[in-house]
Amino acid sequence: MNVFNLGFVAAVLIALAPVLLAALGGALCARVGVFNIGLEGQMLLGCFTAVAVSAKTGSALLGVVAAVGAGVLTASILSVGSIRLRADPIVLAIGTNLLAVGLTGFLLRSVLGTSGTYSSPDLSGLGRLGDTWVGSVPILGDVFASSSWVVVLSLLLVPALGFFLARHPAGLRLRGIGENPDAARSLGVNVNGYQQTAVLVAGALCGLAGAQLALGNVQLFSEQMTAGRGWVAVVAVMLGRGRPGLVLAASVVFGAAEAFGFRLQGLGLPQQATDAAPYVITLIALILTSARWKRRSPDPLPEPTAVEATGGSR
Repeated sequence: MNVFNLGFVAAVLIALAPVLLAALGGALCARVGVFNIGLEGQMLLGCFTAVAVSAKTGSALLGVVAAVGAGVLTASILSVGSIRLRADPIVLAIGTNLLAVGLTGFLLRSVLGTSGTYSSPDLSGLGRLGDTWVGSVPILGDVFASSSWVVVLSLLLVPALGFFLARHPAGLRLRGIGENPDAARSLGVNVNGYQQTAVLVAGALCGLAGAQLALGNVQLFSEQMTAGRGWVAVVAVMLGRGRPGLVLAASVVFGAAEAFGFRLQGLGLPQQATDAAPYVITLIALILTSARWKRRSPDPLPEPTAVEATGGSR
């Protein structure tokens, strides 16, 4: 059985896309001084909203738009609560994650009339690029045959976000706020406005990640179907230190581990072991990278504090 082939690369792309989208949102928040751990809940609500709207309307595009809106709405809790009202962002993020689990379980029963898992022939999923002209392109068609346009968008967002943070005036202001919010405020920069916008954009990306997971990777909704991918995205932000290129590399590690786990199931390994493999590998990568940072840099970059995350002054 040849595990490492173009089909494996295609599986990696599909697996990494939801994590990458959420991680890019988390990276944007990290660069503006907000440590956002609410990615899991925002992604889960995006999954449910995408499936519910797609099932009711028959349109995957409307499902994606609704999922993005659900992510923004959920992120607004953290945006308003922590930045404007100066509540603890960690507590709020954990609260929204728990809210998403309970709310999606309740809505699954009340809106879709089932429990556990919802799947229906009326559910319209995201199209496959293999069914378009891309499928006829050598090599590229094999790699992206099973991917949706959201997968390609997630990859394009990496250089776009990198350019924005490195070259665009708004991106430079955003980074300045993350490094020293008081200095940015003294120059007349709207610190709270930038932080709130970053959190809302992260919510939109998490909603899009949920739509890809529920309508692209599969075509169903299952309770807690994100299965910790939002937390893996947080780890990717930490491994990449908020830099889009490094965040992509960290997301590839998770995607490769998940795709490799699926391939190992074909060799007879227990499903429980292969399901745990991506998270074990992600944890090992976090430990090794953290140890390397400590050896190379006695004075690492400071993590955003609760005061900086809320936009308060010292």
